[in-house]
Amino acid sequence: MNSLERLETTIAQRRSADPDQSYVAQLHERGLPVIARKVGEEAVETIVAALSGDREELIAEAADLLFHLAVLLDAQAITLAEVMQELDRREGVSGLEEKASRSD
Repeated sequence: MNSLERLETTIAQRRSADPDQSYVAQLHERGLPVIARKVGEEAVETIVAALSGDREELIAEAADLLFHLAVLLDAQAITLAEVMQELDRREGVSGLEEKASRSD
């Protein structure tokens, strides 16, 4: 099991934990809009870190972004396997072609 799979399992286990004991449970209790907003905040922080040129900061912010994205996917009952399937489907397809296919 890789790190993301272990993270997905941990998030699923903590989803219904006591919110006083679990950040994941706190996020779930506060609802989808809060979780989605947190993903957006972490994405912005990741961009800022990338533009700052600080490698360690970018690594830390990317980890935060992946964590919060995993919480969001869990809240929507979407597994990492489903996301990986979509990436596999796109493999070997030009990014420009794939994007154009969604423009309709």
